[in-house]
Parts: sequence; C-alpha cells; structure tokens
Amino acid sequence: MPVTVVRLNLVDPAATPGSLSGRYRAALEMAAYADERGISTVQTEEHHGSTDGWLPAPLVFAGAVLGATRRITVTVSALIAPLYDPLRLAEDIAVLDLVSGGRLVTVAGIGYRPEEYAAHGRDWARRGALQDEALETLLAAWTGEPFGYRGRTVRVTPRPSTRPHPPLLVGGGSRAAARRAARLGLPFFPSAHLPELEAYYHARRAEYGTEGWCLMPPETTALLHVAEDPDRVWAEYGRHLLHEARTYASWQPEGQRSAVRSRAQDTAALREEGVYRVVTPEECVALASQGLTSLVLHPLCGGMPVEEGRRSLRLFAERVLPRLKD
Repeated sequence: MPVTVVRLNLVDPAATPGSLSGRYRAALEMAAYADERGISTVQTEEHHGSTDGWLPAPLVFAGAVLGATRRITVTVSALIAPLYDPLRLAEDIAVLDLVSGGRLVTVAGIGYRPEEYAAHGRDWARRGALQDEALETLLAAWTGEPFGYRGRTVRVTPRPSTRPHPPLLVGGGSRAAARRAARLGLPFFPSAHLPELEAYYHARRAEYGTEGWCLMPPETTALLHVAEDPDRVWAEYGRHLLHEARTYASWQPEGQRSAVRSRAQDTAALREEGVYRVVTPEECVALASQGLTSLVLHPLCGGMPVEEGRRSLRLFAERVLPRLKD
C-alpha cells in the first residue's frame, strides 16, 4: 500500500484575515479527519513573505496538527533551517517530539529564495555554513549534555523522547546537501528523483564511515485532487491549481531540481502536463496500482474553496483508501 499524504500549505491569494482564519481551522479539522481514517501523513512546508499567505511557521502549525491528532505523522518538508536560531530550534523540536510521541519528521532544507534570507537578516552567501551550524547544533543539543556553542558552553533541556534524536533528514538537490547528510550520519531526502545523487550520498557515507539511508522521491510526483467530475473541477477551480504551479515556477531558479515543477502557463496546459491531477476515485486507485510509492492529496491547493477541499478528502477516505487497504 502506498504512503498516503495530505499536503497543507494554507495558500489563499484571495484571503482576508477572517477567511484565512477559517482556512486554518478547516485544515486542522481535515488533519483530524485524516487521522481518524488512517491516512499516513500530513505534510507541510515553509515560505516567507508570500502575498498569498503561504505558511511561514510550519512548526507552529505542526504543533497544532499534532495536538488535534493521535496517530498520524506530521512532516515538515522542508524547514529552512538557516533562518532559525539553532538553540531555539532544538528546543522547539524537542518539545514537539515529547508532545507527539515522536510523530514529527523534519526535513531540513537550505532554501532557494535569497529574499527569504534577506527578510530574516541572514547572509545568503553563508547559507551552507549556517546550515552546518544548525544541524550540528541540533544533534549536539538533543543529547541533553553540555556542548560548545559560539564560544560558550550551553545545554538544551528537556531532552527529546525519541532516541537517538527526533526524526531529522537533510533535504536538497545538490552534492553539498548529500555530503552534509553523509558527514553527519543523517538520512538524505533529495529534492527530486535523482538516483545519481543517491549514489553520491552513499559513496560519501562510506568515506565518512557513517550510517544513513536515502528517501528518494518517485520519478513522477503528482499532486492530487479527487472528484467525481474532474471536468467540473478543472473548469471551476483549475485557476487555484495554476496559481500554485505558477508561484512555484516564479520562485525556482533555472536549474533548480524539484519534485514539483510545472512549466504550464494556463489551466489547459497544466491539465495536460500531469503535475497537478484531478482524478476520480477509481482513477486514484488505478494510480496506486501502477506502483506509485505515495499518493499526495492536496485538498486546499492554491486557495481551493474549503468545501471543495473537504469533498476531495472525503472521497479519498471513503472510496479510495479502503480499496488501497484491500
């Protein structure tokens, strides 16, 4: 059975403060419903300064989801680690690990938007060094022992419950990211299906003498919306899917390797491209039978109306998930 994921990034280009608050509350209700129905994962991410309200505080949102659920895993993919104070980040993740019983998975990325670094007073040219410091600090802090940090001795308490530390992966699409993961003995999560980068990671692990594994994205990643009438959804709501696709495309520099990358300029091209798909329940089951390792449902994509998002999630839970289990 593939991993089942509900992706929530809370984008809404037409939001008002009141409507956005309702969208956040609805997202928590969806997460609780997904948990009750046996969906594997809620996934969220981090971006800053977006005019459409893209989620900037994934750990806060993750904490709310963890509090509203009992079993489901919450994955932050990715957290832009260099934008955080490393000690405070270690404390926040430790508390979330304790609260959730180890259900938070953090993928630490380096980011790809210089303006996010500028907004937070971080030096884009030093992003590699900042990422090294952040990851090294997390691993030292979570031992519960004193350690050296910026010329002084510090200790972070309480210690997380998960041993040896909360789930932490290094994300990225570069050799530098793969080397960093290998050197620190952390799992590696490539930003796209990059077998050559996985081989490089394992080769560097062998040199460093570290343990680790690679979570490779599938060759084809599709963001799904389930509907009984896909033509209706594309006609009425395709603009929301296109909004997210175009926003991502505007952010990603040339050569950026990403599992979700669209070149579509209109909804017709987006539908033909297949990165964002609106499928019937039966078509969704068929996708799983084709060997996909994960099904990623994106019910609130690009400002999708909440009721349409709920309808998609219900169809997935009631008419797709039972057949996957069978």
